[in-house]
Amino acid sequence: MPAHRHGNTLAPAVTFLIAAVGLLSVEAGCGRRGRQTPDDTLVVLMDTPMKSADPRYCGTNNEVKLARLATAGLVALDTPDLRPRLDLAERIDRLDDVTFEVTLRPGLRFADGSPLEAADVVWSYQSVLDPGSDSLLHKGFVDRFAAVEELDPRRVRFRLTAPLATLMTDLEFGILSRRGAGPDGRFAGGLPLGAGPYRVTALSPAVVELERNPHYHGEPAALPRLELRVVRDATARILMLVGGSADLTQNTIRLDLVDDVARRDRVEVASGQSVLLTYLMMNNDDPVLADVRVRRAIALALDRPAIIAGKFSGRAQLATGLLPPAHWAYNGEVRRYPHDPAEARRLLDEAGFPDPDGDGPAPRLRLTYKTSSDAFRAAVARVIASQLGEVGIAVEVRPFEFATFFADVKRGSYQLASMQTSDITDPDYYFSYFHSSRIPTATDPDAGNRWRYRNPRVDELTAAGRRELDPERRRVLYAEVQALVADDVPVVPLWHEDNVVLSNREVQGYVIVPNARLGGVARTTKAR
Repeated sequence: MPAHRHGNTLAPAVTFLIAAVGLLSVEAGCGRRGRQTPDDTLVVLMDTPMKSADPRYCGTNNEVKLARLATAGLVALDTPDLRPRLDLAERIDRLDDVTFEVTLRPGLRFADGSPLEAADVVWSYQSVLDPGSDSLLHKGFVDRFAAVEELDPRRVRFRLTAPLATLMTDLEFGILSRRGAGPDGRFAGGLPLGAGPYRVTALSPAVVELERNPHYHGEPAALPRLELRVVRDATARILMLVGGSADLTQNTIRLDLVDDVARRDRVEVASGQSVLLTYLMMNNDDPVLADVRVRRAIALALDRPAIIAGKFSGRAQLATGLLPPAHWAYNGEVRRYPHDPAEARRLLDEAGFPDPDGDGPAPRLRLTYKTSSDAFRAAVARVIASQLGEVGIAVEVRPFEFATFFADVKRGSYQLASMQTSDITDPDYYFSYFHSSRIPTATDPDAGNRWRYRNPRVDELTAAGRRELDPERRRVLYAEVQALVADDVPVVPLWHEDNVVLSNREVQGYVIVPNARLGGVARTTKAR
């Protein structure tokens, strides 16, 4: 079958959007000029609504980002290599493998000026641990924490159910004021009282308003007000940014449009590495894809650098596994899959899928590829399908509305599919994604091993990794895990798409972090 060139897949849509942006620039120039946002308020565009700022009830990435602005945890994960740093905690002492004591910084206060004490830490965790809790974190906390106890106003003791290497990252959970909550443990209007750099003052599907926390234990936010404005339509976000009615947006503009938008007046672009992985999943229970030679052939058939250049304007980093190169546990000494169509064809021959007609149109085998109906993601899927077609794998791309697509993936009703991970903050995600106990079942349909991968050695190592408390020993364990998974290639790690920020040229000081948290808004200023 003839190959489709990936560079032209979305040309009409791109041309339309860029023309629209250009038109708005002309219209803005004929009327009001310059930035239209208030000098004392940073206006940030978001792509999905946020229903909660309470860390106990966050169900989306944007809600987690909002909660981190309003609440602070005992530790924070906003460092370049994602090693936890102390935040509300002054120190964390390990008494034995399952007992830890946390000492709070002196003089901590919530946004209303009331003291933040050990009792608030205990209340925050206990509100999730209680049997009647409806928190989304309930099961995970019950599995981890046997007890959380107040020792004195500044000290808290955590007792774990078993040794747990991920404790430090788990302590990022935002601390809430026990005095500020109602009798039911909830906050009036859904506005939590925390100790983050901002306090949420209004929360609706269209906009979230925040004010600077004057009692914040760190450096006070540079601007007194922050507005997170929800704009679902991608074209509208571009037009608002170019027209000056918004100051900044992060990861909401298609990467193939970024350069064109950035060429407009008042807009500049900045990018940084990301911990999110985009991957091609393969159903390892499928009779064809159960053969590692076929999976390796698929990986070798892909020209990932060409896709990054053509679809992402170069703003992505080739991936070798879950972890990006900047991560402290990353192992780069693993099997890699450069673009090698000849080797892909050889492996398909060896696996029993010879070319039936030489240079003719008949394929070696046929596969279906499910993806979301998002136009850009569907276009990338068609590029991948085209590249697989060049080695004789005929691929039918089937876009679906996301809920339907995701339900099929969880059921294992697919052959190929592509998705992105959540924030990969700890190598323990190798347990979540690749341990055989994490294959979805009727009783646990949300388990993460959706490709049905099984390797007893990976099971052994990932189980040991979550019990091992020594970081260097963990690094060794996960180095072997990364090598084994790369050999078996149950999924093809494609790339880590950059975190990309577009902002008004008068916006200064925003810092991009790998997990795309929004903490950088607290350091951001605006000039006239």
